[in-house]
Formats: sequence, structure tokens, C-alpha cells
Amino acid sequence: MPHLLLIQSPDEPGLIYKITAVLFAHGLNILRNDEFVEPAGNVFFMRTEFAGAFDAGALGAALAGALPAAATVRLSDNRPQDVVLLVTKEHHCLSELLVRHAFGELNANIRAVIGNHEVLGPLTRQFGVPFHYLPHAERSREAHEAEVLAVLAGYRPDWVVLAKYMRILSPEFVAPYANRLVNIHHSFLPAFVGASPYAQAHARGVKIIGATAHFVNEQLDEGPIIAQRVIPTDHTRSAREMAQAGRDVEKIVLARALELVLDERVFVHRNKTIIFD
Repeated sequence: MPHLLLIQSPDEPGLIYKITAVLFAHGLNILRNDEFVEPAGNVFFMRTEFAGAFDAGALGAALAGALPAAATVRLSDNRPQDVVLLVTKEHHCLSELLVRHAFGELNANIRAVIGNHEVLGPLTRQFGVPFHYLPHAERSREAHEAEVLAVLAGYRPDWVVLAKYMRILSPEFVAPYANRLVNIHHSFLPAFVGASPYAQAHARGVKIIGATAHFVNEQLDEGPIIAQRVIPTDHTRSAREMAQAGRDVEKIVLARALELVLDERVFVHRNKTIIFD
């Protein structure tokens, strides 16, 4: 598996030359290189896959010396990353991720699933994954979140995924997992909010159904977008059929978003993402 070099830096002439020269000087072979300059702010992004033996400290120091002082440089061994999933009652996103994980299709170790209902416990355990039931009933949001955070701390996950976890999270919960907390929802927001969005959409005669996967920030559903998809629909579909089609889109979009972040193809810049696909 190739190593990864991830760079975000103020742009200036000759950056690609300087970076590749350092890699060449250390006897490393570039397998793939992607770069982009964001015009707003003049920010340079680069993701490089390379092969060869190296000393991480020496290579990091050489790259830092060749780049602007404000640059961030990260080396990654592209290892499988630890993930914990949060769920409520809907199975479609959880099922998709558990199956892909079981067949080695995600660069991840799903360490555990946490649910505020018991419904998805049996499904989770069939895949040999621990399930933690933490009910929220008769608990304050603060108390319940403290319990969830305590379980998460035991696993120290690289990523936390809201696989249709139907709870609004506080800024205090989100903060420790900034840009490491991934959510999925239908793309009818902000037009159809609240309960039964598909029934609302059906009543309005919408022509597309979609889903959005994004990082969670303090505004919950307004964080940087990772992946989206839409499919057509029409008047022949009932609200129930639309909802099923929507669930199918949601699970595919969430899985795709996880593939991107687990393969370290996503840079967050302000409230948007730069993705090297």
C-alpha cells in the first residue's frame, strides 16, 4: 500500500517542483499526484501517493524547510482507520457499512456501534461488532451525550459516523471530533424540515430525490459537504416508494463519503471541501 503525503499551503511559484524534488532526494517514487489551487485565498492543496523506505522525521523536516512557514504537511501510512457508528432505528446505512466492512471494502476497522434504541443491536452483533445501548429517555441531552462520549473515548476512533442517528448534537459534543464527524441526510433541506420529509416532498410533487453526506459542525446540517447524489422521481411513486428510494440513495452516498475520508482524499477549507477523487 502506498504512503501518502498531504499538504495545504499558501500558494507560490514552484511548490510542486520543490515538493517532488524533496521526494526524489529521499529516493522515493511518486505513484500518483493530485494538486489544486483555491483561488479564494490562494491556497494550494496536494495529495501524493508514493513508495519507498524513508525516515518520517527527516522527510517531514525537509518538506517543511522547502515550503512556506504557514504550510501544513502530513505523512500517512494509509492504514485502516478506526470508526464508531452512531445509530437510532433505521438499518439501511448501518447495514450497508457493516456488509462492506465484512468484505474488506472499507479502509476501516468498525470498532463499535452505539445506539439510543436497542433495535439494531441484533443486526450489529451478527457481524461480530460490539453494540452499546445508551437510551436517551428520561435523560438530559448533556447527561446522554456524556455517556456517549465516555464510550467513544474507550475506542479513540479516528472517525465517528452518524448512520441515521436521529439526535441533535451539542457544540460540546462536536468539538472533540471537529472534521471527524460524518453525517448523512436527505437533500430536501431546508425546503422540507421536521417529520415526514418524503410525505412533504410527495405532496409538492418533487422531481428528484437526493442525499448529502457532510462533516458536522455547530450548525449540524450545514457542515462541509463530502458527497451528494440525486435520482429522478415522478408522480407515479407513492410517498412510501419515494422514502425507500431515498434510503437507497442515502446508504450509497454515506458509503462513498466514508471511502473518500478513509482514503484521505478530502481536505477541509473553511466551510467547503477539496476532494481528490
